[in-house]
Amino acid sequence: MPIRYNYSHIKRMTRGFKEKLGEGGFGKVYKGKLRSGGDVAVKMLSKPKAGGGQDFMNEVATIGRIHHVNVVGLVGYCVEGTERALVYDFMPNGSLDKYIASQQGSPVLSWQRKYEIVVGVARGIEYLHRGCDIRILHFDIKPHNILLDENFIPKISDFGLAKLYPMDNSIVTLTAARGTIGYVAPELISRSIGAISYKADVYSFGMLLMEMLDMKRNVVANEENSSQYFPSWIYDKFKKGKEIVVDEEANEDEKKISRKMTIVALWCIQTNPVQRPSMSEVIEMLEGEVEVLQLPPQPLQSQPIAPLFHQMESSITFSSDSMALLENAADNPVELDIYYD
Repeated sequence: MPIRYNYSHIKRMTRGFKEKLGEGGFGKVYKGKLRSGGDVAVKMLSKPKAGGGQDFMNEVATIGRIHHVNVVGLVGYCVEGTERALVYDFMPNGSLDKYIASQQGSPVLSWQRKYEIVVGVARGIEYLHRGCDIRILHFDIKPHNILLDENFIPKISDFGLAKLYPMDNSIVTLTAARGTIGYVAPELISRSIGAISYKADVYSFGMLLMEMLDMKRNVVANEENSSQYFPSWIYDKFKKGKEIVVDEEANEDEKKISRKMTIVALWCIQTNPVQRPSMSEVIEMLEGEVEVLQLPPQPLQSQPIAPLFHQMESSITFSSDSMALLENAADNPVELDIYYD
């Protein structure tokens, strides 16, 4: 189980919070060093709301019993007064988002490396869904929450929005939707789409794949049909037999990887959650031969969620902020109040 540290230990570990690694709505992350010499990442959480202490301890207990090569390891935690901290294994290569941003000077991943990362993330999510004695739904799968170790092995992190359910519970009850704009499953925004289940994580994984394939809305903006809901645009390109994403220097193996990742992504982002595969099926598709993969049904343009997601994706980049999305009315999915976690 994770070690409980005093706040004085946390300060000493981080040398007085000297080296900040990042910051978000949750708080700040600092680099630290254990007395044994190992590097760690220390997440100092924002001041808890009333009654938030029990939620924090539940999160510690949850992450503390997860042991998988593709899930970040929790070393320890701190609860002292209003101070809350989580101590994780340090990931020297940072988060995945900085490797897939389409900007000059950003590090570039090879297609083989992208494929290995994708398979690792899929295995991590599959473990959360089926590998524990309880089903863990992450609800915030995105590149910012995928950390990379020194060998670029991906580790799922940040369980701040996660929920635990018995293994025999296929349907989930939530009082408020949760996730990140650009990755959140449509049924979390409009309950008329379908029931909420582990398929919400499958959708987010599909959108993560789209990012790794550079399928964001700014790519579509260069096309003649820029107003088209972009998964349909990708589908149309496939039907016309056009290659997608791969650069001119890509070899045949890289083209196969790109096509495989694209088909899997299209399956994962099906609007109807029933049509999405489980993560076990996703892994089978990723590890199988691309020639046997079939295209999923084309998303219907008449579906009410498409205009909302077109709105969300019209910004050049996806949001990096985790948030809760409160529905005002189940039959009007566009009217949302948004507050940051």
